[in-house]
Amino acid sequence: MLTRMQVEDFLFYEAELLDGWKLDEWAALYTEDARYEIASPATEDPINADPDQTLFLVADGIMRIRARAVRLSKKTAHAEYPHSKTRHLVTNVRVSPGNDDETRVRANFAVYRTKEETTTVYMGEAHLILVQDGDAIKVRRKRCILDLNSLYDQGRLTIIL
Repeated sequence: MLTRMQVEDFLFYEAELLDGWKLDEWAALYTEDARYEIASPATEDPINADPDQTLFLVADGIMRIRARAVRLSKKTAHAEYPHSKTRHLVTNVRVSPGNDDETRVRANFAVYRTKEETTTVYMGEAHLILVQDGDAIKVRRKRCILDLNSLYDQGRLTIIL
């Protein structure tokens, strides 16, 4: 099992990559069987919900994670070009053992996104499954649960949480 310090360092590194729009490097943090998910604010029991049976805002496997990274890096991603300024904050990191080589992580997050004159905040809790891959740490699953009743005030979700 990874230590809390190893997990925190990893999560801070992930936040740094996202804030720097280094999306190819961010996508490389994920395993070949990875899942990146954002539950809809209306999802009942978002921790255990099945994205194949319930509406999720994002339910990506590794191919879509990589495609999302490529798409958001292009000028044709109009909602994010020029890129928003983002600041990913990660707090209250909790670590517990998972199955076999897994470490289960829960962490709170707040992501500030500034575009033109507007700053929006996305906050919630991330549930991750991390694995050791040689000397590297990789994400097998990341599920973000937004602490929002809706995206009405935010308008849309065009960034990576």
